[in-house]
Order: sequence, then structure tokens, then C-alpha cells
Amino acid sequence: MRKMASKTFLAVMLLIVVFFISGCGSSNGGNVKKAAYEIIDDQGAMIQLEHKPERILTLAMGTDSIVLGILPEEKLIAINSLADDPVSSNIVDKANGITRKIKNPSAEEILSLKPDVVFIYNWGKAEMVDNLRELGIKVVVVKGPKSIADVKENVKLIAKTLGEEDKGNLMIAKMDDKLAEIKEKVDNIKPEQRKKLVLISLMTSYGGKGCTFDDICQYAGVINGVSDAGLHNGQLLTKEMLVDINPDLLIMPVYNDHKTFDIEKYNKEFLEDPALQTLNAVKEKRFFYPREGYIYNSSQDIVFGVQEVARAAYGSLFDQPENCHISVVAEVEK
Repeated sequence: MRKMASKTFLAVMLLIVVFFISGCGSSNGGNVKKAAYEIIDDQGAMIQLEHKPERILTLAMGTDSIVLGILPEEKLIAINSLADDPVSSNIVDKANGITRKIKNPSAEEILSLKPDVVFIYNWGKAEMVDNLRELGIKVVVVKGPKSIADVKENVKLIAKTLGEEDKGNLMIAKMDDKLAEIKEKVDNIKPEQRKKLVLISLMTSYGGKGCTFDDICQYAGVINGVSDAGLHNGQLLTKEMLVDINPDLLIMPVYNDHKTFDIEKYNKEFLEDPALQTLNAVKEKRFFYPREGYIYNSSQDIVFGVQEVARAAYGSLFDQPENCHISVVAEVEK
């Protein structure tokens, strides 16, 4: 009986010790914060967040624009240096309200900004992601979009990271509404009326199959001459290829980097090249100078890029204002 009582006593004492140890371990003196929610980014990394991010940083104008469509400007602690350039951006007013402008910040500069979370496209430098994570910064890698569907995936991921899934869903619904509006008009354009165009980009290997511009062309009801010729994004469009494509229309570049790059000189030299004078677009002077904030957009506002390309090809039927921006900041309150 004594042995049995002794064993029972020891067992009880052991349970008490385990209880206190486990209790102390779970609180850890209050130093360990329990994650409120977690997300999986485009690379499969799990990021745990203790609360909705209050200090947000993204390293591209596309992701800046998505965040600014979900949250007010004060949540974004810095913005891309081109976001306030009216030639390249459709969010100038919002960008002007953010003091800090960044271009290619170092890991140390990012750390100094004390962000709660940083969004980076997967086409960026992998070592930057690793360096930031080693510094204890929460990094969410998003897809480098090649299509409008990819942009929608990014909207979902960013909205979930911000703890604003309802706003992300509403934003995608607004994108779909705009695309449906454009499609209704495009469907009335007969196949024989469809225009073949080529985007003349300062990125001379941009515009073929597998990029957002090619997808934009599909929605806009135009033939992307570069893609139609079998070129994939990343392959160089030579002048000889351009002559063979012989587009009906050329979409010309307007980028000038806050008026520091002479784009007019560039375009003049290009269009006056003797090798291009047989092009129908050159002979008939069918050139279109777009709002590049729409054409090169990788945010929810890419839908306005679709309308801009349709406007280039089919005119006033697709007219739209400048600085269109899909925002759901004030539309969903939790």
C-alpha cells in the first residue's frame, strides 16, 4: 500500500511539473507572438502574420497599385519612383501623397523603413528575398504576371496578406465587369475588320507570346503581329521581322523618365529608318501614342490597358479617361 501511495504521489507531482513547464513554454515570458493568420506565397513559402500589416512596401509599381486599390495611401511607406510620372503611371494623384520614392532599394534601405511586409515579384533577384528574410523581414513573393489571370491571382494573394480578402474579391469582380463591357463591343467587330498591330517597345524583346501585352491583345480583339509571327516574349524583334509582319498599326513608346529621355528623337529615328518605309503603318502614318500607365500595367488596372489597345485599333468606340484606377478602399468595411 505504501509503495502504491508513493507511486501515485510521484505520478501526481510529475503531472504538476509537466503542467507548469508546458504553461511556461507556451507563454515564453510573453516573447512569442501567436500568428493571427498565415499565407503561402508564389514560391510556396509560408509567412505568418500576427496582425494586419500597417507598414507595407512593394518593389514594383504594379504591386503598389494593387495595395493602393485596397488600402489608403498612408499604409504604403514608399512607392516606385515612376509612380508620379504622368507619362508612365495612372496613379499619379495617389503617388503624390506618398513622400518616399524608391527605385532599386538595397536590403539595408528596406530594413530602415521598418516594413511589416514586403511584396516582391518572382522575376526579381532571388538573393534579395533571401537577404530580407535573413534580416527578419516578412517577404511575400508574387507571380511575375504573364496574363490577366495571373494578375487576378496576385490580387487574391496580396489581399489575403493584407487581411482584406473581401476587398480582393470585389476588386476582381470589378475587373471582370470592365472586361465584359469591352468584350460586348469587341464581339461586334467582324473578323475581317480586326487590326494587326505591333508594340514598339524600348524593351526590344517584349511583346511576343507569353506576356501580358499579348494577353491584352486577345481581350482587345486585335492581332498581335509579333505573337502571330511566332515570336515568344524575350525574343528580339528585328526590323526584318517587322517588315515581314507588315502591321496595320504601330503602337509607339512614350516613356521619357520624367523628361530625362528624348523619346521624340528615338521615335523619329525609328520611323524614318529607310528599312521600314515599305510598312503599311509607316506609309499611311498609322501610329498610336498610348497612355503607357495602362499598356504596361500589371495591376488590376490592366483592364484599362485592354481598352487602350482596342482604342488604338478601333477608335472612339473605346475612348476612356486618363488615370482610371480600380479602388475598393472605401467599399468593404469589416
